[in-house]
Amino acid sequence: MSEIIKTDALIVGAGPVGLFAVFELGLLDIKAHVLDILPMAGGQCAELYPEKPIYDIPGFPVVTGQGLVDNLIKQIEPFSPTFHFNEMVTALEPVGTPEAPLFRVTTDSDLVFEAKIVIIAAGGGSFQPKKPPLAGIEQYEGTSVFYAVRKMETFRGRRVLIVGGGDSALDWALNLQPVAERVILMHRRDDFRAAPHSVNAMRELVAEKKMDFVLGQVSALKGEIGMLSAAVIRGADNANFDLPCNAMLPFFGLTMKLGPIADWGLNLNENLIPVDTEKFETNVPGIFAIGDINTYPGKLKLILSGFHEGALAAQKAHRYVYPDKKLLFQYTTSSSSLQKKLGVN
Repeated sequence: MSEIIKTDALIVGAGPVGLFAVFELGLLDIKAHVLDILPMAGGQCAELYPEKPIYDIPGFPVVTGQGLVDNLIKQIEPFSPTFHFNEMVTALEPVGTPEAPLFRVTTDSDLVFEAKIVIIAAGGGSFQPKKPPLAGIEQYEGTSVFYAVRKMETFRGRRVLIVGGGDSALDWALNLQPVAERVILMHRRDDFRAAPHSVNAMRELVAEKKMDFVLGQVSALKGEIGMLSAAVIRGADNANFDLPCNAMLPFFGLTMKLGPIADWGLNLNENLIPVDTEKFETNVPGIFAIGDINTYPGKLKLILSGFHEGALAAQKAHRYVYPDKKLLFQYTTSSSSLQKKLGVN
């Protein structure tokens, strides 16, 4: 067995909600290690829409996904969390008691942790894009075919075919229109599952001949050495035609895989983890679930909600980590001790 890494708290998931949990725990002198299956912090914000604007974060009229992540990382610097990236939890074993929880957690690279509490902030689990069933698409992935927009500059001056009818397809069609040489949006029908204002904005651009909308489905790809030159389209009349493009963004949604979390002895409800709304604890004492992975009456899948859940989870976590200490609630605006922890006095 690998040398055991001992910590107060182990946070599974380094998205915005997991990062803010580090802050709330740190205010209570609870040290945290953070695991994520991705190669960097930020979760879906960093992986899927780093440059996409977010409008419902308190105090930020607008902030990009990566901008939010960068600010959260800066905010938790005083607490020096330890990150472990490209790691997936494969086993979680309770080795304590309900009154004094202790968990042994193992990852797929054989890291072993012992933590007094575990906070699951894993979003929807590990996520993978749903890929179009097109022969040979793999040779174009990463050079001409992309399942997420990480840098808009990648598409500057290119003819970009965006496939899909949901929010991601419409949002990126609108965001890339000023950057790309030409944006072509394609959907199998003239009906969308996206926000009405996005659909209206797209139709205005099409009417002004600033982008194209095509009815149809991609049936094949053309190009050499990983560079796309055209997509073969089956049109509404079932006839095939070549559509010149040198980049394609298929937005067919994500497949969310709960993975090994399903084997941790938690009561699951449709691949979500039920929690109480007092402390966001699961049915296993000492294991908390915050963010999109949890469910309870009235749940809203908002980053804002996850921040609130992390704050309350930290309050209960303190009782497990410091069973002999009374928790005194304090405000960062007025507590000199909290301000000292944050390095502001």
